[in-house]
Amino acid sequence: MAVQEARQGVDGGAFGASTGPGGAHDGGCTCGDCPHGARAGHRRAVAEFLLKRDEFAAGQGLPAAVAHSASASRQWISEELTQSAELVAERGRAEGAAWLARLWRRTAGAVWAAVVVLVLVQALTAIGAGWTAARTAGLLAALVVAGSLTAASWFHRARGGVLAPVIGEDNRLSTSRAVAVAWVLFVAYAVLVLVGRLAAASSGAERDMLIAGLELARGAGVVTVLAVVCGIAVLVRRVVGLRVLGQRLQKVRADRPRAADLLTDDSGRGTFADIQYVVIGGVALLFAAVRLARRPDQLPDLPWGLAVVVLVSAATYVAGKYAEGGRPVILSVVRSREAGDLDGPIRTGDDIEIRGAGFVPPGAQRADRLARMVVRIGPVNVQVPLVPVAGGFSNPTDDVLTVPVPADVEAGRVEVQVVTAAGVETNRYAIDVTD
Repeated sequence: MAVQEARQGVDGGAFGASTGPGGAHDGGCTCGDCPHGARAGHRRAVAEFLLKRDEFAAGQGLPAAVAHSASASRQWISEELTQSAELVAERGRAEGAAWLARLWRRTAGAVWAAVVVLVLVQALTAIGAGWTAARTAGLLAALVVAGSLTAASWFHRARGGVLAPVIGEDNRLSTSRAVAVAWVLFVAYAVLVLVGRLAAASSGAERDMLIAGLELARGAGVVTVLAVVCGIAVLVRRVVGLRVLGQRLQKVRADRPRAADLLTDDSGRGTFADIQYVVIGGVALLFAAVRLARRPDQLPDLPWGLAVVVLVSAATYVAGKYAEGGRPVILSVVRSREAGDLDGPIRTGDDIEIRGAGFVPPGAQRADRLARMVVRIGPVNVQVPLVPVAGGFSNPTDDVLTVPVPADVEAGRVEVQVVTAAGVETNRYAIDVTD
């Protein structure tokens, strides 16, 4: 379908505006301020890039001027794919900005939908039991929280609305911040429920009971969990920042946040540390909400056994953050030899194969990210060529890079170093280049 869309775009004019009955933005507008146009422009750029990559992988589309030389063909293909990938990245950033700009309405709608659900639950559970002051206090507290979140969503409408506080510096949803925000909102709601009941209390005994419900002995478990998850949100941000600055962790920016970011790493693979932290934190939060519904006259008394389980989960999450990542490393550099070539030393013009680990950072598998990789051979910076194959690229990969030794490299002992798409440098590896 992507190839067919690209062919239709080429026949009808690349990225041209549609003149169909649906309006000027149907199918082709690429203006960044229109979410429909940004989305359509990105989809079409991706389709054309995939078509071009697959054609080059099949040996098609090469001009006659470079077809006779394998190295010239590879260089020309790499430059063509790089330019196309940069256009895809530009369209992706435009779509991400437009998506964030309209997200605040969705988040505000989700907040008020939760209020409606609460109203329905309160009404259904009141059948037979009757309406109580606690139910009124719960609804008023929900209105206050929803109104505050809606106002904050409007002020941060360019950054995703309600989700703005949980979006990290890499433009992904932060698991630690999301868990901490969930607990902060719940505790704030619980306190507002008690405030509403205290304001409506008519007798001194009832007021004393509600004030006693705020004592630390009643909600020690909830307070402890709240302090730990908030501290972890701050600690993880500091740990990640220091590891990135120390080149022990590679981070690349995403086009836009996704819900899957809460359970996966930067490459989109599920991680045990994040999943267990979200699951256990969510289960404990659900238990605390049920306790608040059953005992609305005090802070939820989270049992210490469940609180300790949450603390163990939090410690596992932090340990996982310390363990992830690592600096890329070169293990060996050898002369790349094709079938039929004679064995020999590395000379200028030869291809060298750099073997190691961590060359492609998580989340940098896209072509525009791969095209940013550079190999320093002595004083010369060599762009890593993109070599397309069906469905992807054979070069570069996370553990092997192949680059040519340019003629500007002088004979003798030179050092090789890889600079990844995240800007992290590997160790230096010395090789001998002969005339």
